[in-house]
Amino acid sequence: MTTTTIPANKLRWEHLVPAGTHWSGVIRRGTALRFTDLEGGANCALIFFNPEEKLERYNMPDTLKAQHTALLSRGHCLYSDMGRIFASIITDTVGWHDSFCGVSDAGMVAGKYGESHYQQARNEMLRNGRDSLLIELGKYGLGPRDLGPTVNLFSKVVADEQGQLAFVPGNSKAGDSVDLRFEMDTLVCISTAPHPLNNSATYDAHPVKLTAWAADPVGTDDYCRNFRPENQRGFINTERYRN
Repeated sequence: MTTTTIPANKLRWEHLVPAGTHWSGVIRRGTALRFTDLEGGANCALIFFNPEEKLERYNMPDTLKAQHTALLSRGHCLYSDMGRIFASIITDTVGWHDSFCGVSDAGMVAGKYGESHYQQARNEMLRNGRDSLLIELGKYGLGPRDLGPTVNLFSKVVADEQGQLAFVPGNSKAGDSVDLRFEMDTLVCISTAPHPLNNSATYDAHPVKLTAWAADPVGTDDYCRNFRPENQRGFINTERYRN
């Protein structure tokens, strides 16, 4: 699938998240946010919260079982633990995004690539996904107990007949992108550290560009709304909450 051109009069802002770093912000409902893999091979871990009531957060099991899937792509919606929809995947040039492997931690990164500390490496230090997300969560009064499953954009993981998981290199190419349309105000926290199952001999992190614009209104014929019968109910639940 090809990306759509964003009208200049609808563009709100752009931001570059460097390789192996982190970012967070509140994305307002009615906003579409494009994630672009600038170099190929990026991993962009996302976690979502309701900024008005942070006990409501992204629910991976409900997201998957409600839509009968183990991967995420165009048409899928990202659900909260209250049965509401944080965001819908409206455009996707990749086709497969990991939904259940989470993020790396300090021990994992040190074991693969060696110890790295800011005092010596400065901005070139090797960050892990868990600590990166915790830094962003801390800005909003959240902590380790609030860190749950993530959406890992651009990454593909497959299972063999024995249930062993394997990371698939090269799933995302330079210029690939995925667009999320936010159906309710959402606190988004991001890490661009490598995927935890990435077995590259080097710290394989890549930058991701964020582009936000005003999305078109959601009609009754919307692709994501009608992708699954459960999504129709999810949109109704979300609209009742907003109104």
